[in-house]
Amino acid sequence: MTYNLNMTASGPAPTPATTLLTNLLAYVASTNPDYTANLPGTLIEDISSTDVGAMLMIDQAVVDLVSRVSPYAAPPFILAQMGAMFGIPQGQPTNTSVYVVFEGLPGFVVQQGFIVGDGTNQYVVQDGAIIGSSGLSQPVYCVANQAGSWAVPVNTVNQVITSVPSGYTLTVNNTSTGTTGTGAEQVNSYRSRIWQAWNKTGHGTPAYIKSLLEAILNPRLISIIQNGANWEVICGGGDPYAIAGAIYLGAMDINNFVGSATTARNITVSVTDAPNSYNITFVNPPQQTVTASVVWNTDLPNFTGSSAVNQLASVALVNYLNSIVVGQAINILQMQAIFQESVASILPQQYLSTLTFQIYINGVLTPPSAGTQLVTGDPESYFFCPATGVSVAQ
Repeated sequence: MTYNLNMTASGPAPTPATTLLTNLLAYVASTNPDYTANLPGTLIEDISSTDVGAMLMIDQAVVDLVSRVSPYAAPPFILAQMGAMFGIPQGQPTNTSVYVVFEGLPGFVVQQGFIVGDGTNQYVVQDGAIIGSSGLSQPVYCVANQAGSWAVPVNTVNQVITSVPSGYTLTVNNTSTGTTGTGAEQVNSYRSRIWQAWNKTGHGTPAYIKSLLEAILNPRLISIIQNGANWEVICGGGDPYAIAGAIYLGAMDINNFVGSATTARNITVSVTDAPNSYNITFVNPPQQTVTASVVWNTDLPNFTGSSAVNQLASVALVNYLNSIVVGQAINILQMQAIFQESVASILPQQYLSTLTFQIYINGVLTPPSAGTQLVTGDPESYFFCPATGVSVAQ
């Protein structure tokens, strides 16, 4: 007999008893066509009533089970299975934890889930890591794979439990003490973490890769732009192996990433996810020196705060220019608003009678693009303004 769950717009719902009875009688008739002629009606009714009662209980159990496959309502067992599916083990915030440093071949990838130990307890790597140019990884966060509280002294987590392919050497050590656990994680806490994880940016998206890069680089020096049917990762500063590792660990398909048409800007790093190696290319953004000349005036007679205006506006505008994300334009309208806000305590906006800007990129006067107030530079470069790079005068 085929069972069909009664699905509605708001989710699974119990099947009416009349429907279950109709389905039951139709199934019996399909296997025993003459049963009504050979059996008394009272016996048929007695058996069918008993069967439908059992079917109602089974149907309700199925509805309850399906309804509970959600972080909101799942019982502990199903919640643990959902967490395992998404790589969210219970106990991560409360189990004993420790930061370790791996040493090995530059470019070697240590995947999430890698296990290290101290001879008694084992710890699981929570985020992937890569060995940098120095032969060392950044400190990697690891959590014990069982609940409990114990001390983790320095230089005790020094065993590599997960096997490493032959031909590769990998060692590990904790250069700082671990954090003692606080006991088993409560179900409500675990439920909340799973729900939050479901709402995070999906793996393999530019936003996800950018979040990994922002953990190791200045965010303003990171940009992921579309290049034809592919993606171009622009990022400046930092260990090239760490950058390549973040791209590799965050990408779904590394073939989707290409370099700049200006090949001198491209950096290619070999990442080793043993036993295979992959070439990761990203773009190192050149620096563009930007300076500005600002002229302002006021209709206030006998105004005496000119030097303070010049100083406050200059500092604020330098900070703005040095915060622009790689590839983004300089916005004259935003510079006007920053000027007005920075000097508002000395010269309110309504008393400004003149405010003009001239922008120089690498020493060349660069006007805004036609029809806009945006001054654009090299789309793969970032701006740098010296501390004295903005001249403000009345």
